[in-house]
This record gives sequence, structure tokens and C-alpha cells, in this order.
Amino acid sequence: MRRVIVSCMMSLDGFFEGPNRQLDWHVVDEELFAYAAEMLRSVDTILFGRTTYEHMAAHWPTAPAGEIADRMNGLPKIVFSNTLVSADWKPATLVRGNAAAEVARLKLLSGGDMVVGGAALASSLLQAGLIDEYRVILNPVILGSGNPMFPNFHARMRLNLAGVRQFGSGVVMLSYRPQ
Repeated sequence: MRRVIVSCMMSLDGFFEGPNRQLDWHVVDEELFAYAAEMLRSVDTILFGRTTYEHMAAHWPTAPAGEIADRMNGLPKIVFSNTLVSADWKPATLVRGNAAAEVARLKLLSGGDMVVGGAALASSLLQAGLIDEYRVILNPVILGSGNPMFPNFHARMRLNLAGVRQFGSGVVMLSYRPQ
């Protein structure tokens, strides 16, 4: 069975992005780029909600060539949106309707793991119990306000620590799996 992995940057105070969707606070270095390349090599599909898809589609097609850009541009992307007319950053498939039902179906198909890009989609898949691993990339930054990593999730959920990886920049990746 395919796994669904959430891999997201987060500020120390729990935000996925700044109050105006800023991402300029990410602490990025060569070690983090190496992790990103490793993670992208380990999956065969990226799952996006509309907002994150539009943000990524505005950047990666014109990004300088390299392993991360090549994987971001080459991996199949499933885009969940009821408002987008098309998903032109190929290879992409636009899916309307119930994202959780479609992801549950995709998990049953043969193939590699899938990674979720975006907090809103991750939150809806969390509510449906479809996430197999959470990789929280904790940045040594306090934003004070912003958009939470799991918006609209108000339940308690126990997780098991699956791994810790420290980067020289002070970033720490915490991997958790549902109990």
C-alpha cells in the first residue's frame, strides 16, 4: 500500500507560512536541499491543494535546472481544486470533489509513496486519517502570527516519534507516525 507523507516547514510557533503567505523565513542550506532531493527521490507523486499548486507552478517551471527542480517538474502532480479551470504545470491531473476519497483510492494502487504539499490539503487528509507520516521541518524562527500547519483540525491525536534529523543551520526535522 502506498503511503502519504506530509513534509512541511514550520516555525517554532507552529506556522506553515506568514500572515500574508510569506515563506521568506525558511532557513535553507545545503543539508536541507539534500533532504529535499532525497525525499523527492523517494516518492512518485506530489499531492497539492490549489493554493500551494499555484505557488509552486509559478516557481518551479522556470527554476534553474538541478535535481530538485527536475524532480518537481517531472513528478506526476495530483491537484485538488473545485475552482481551478486547468492544471497546466505538467504532468498534472486536476481532481474535483472529495480529496480524501481520491487519496484513499490512490493509496490502494500500486506505486511509490506520495508527498503532500500544502497545509489545507494536509489538514483535510489528517481529518480523514490518511496520513502515514508527518515530517515537520522545524525552523529556528518565531513568526508571531501566520497560517497554522493544520488549519481546521481541532482534535487531539497521539503520534509516535519515528526519527529526528538535525541540520547544521539549526533546523530540525521531526518524523512522526500515527499511533
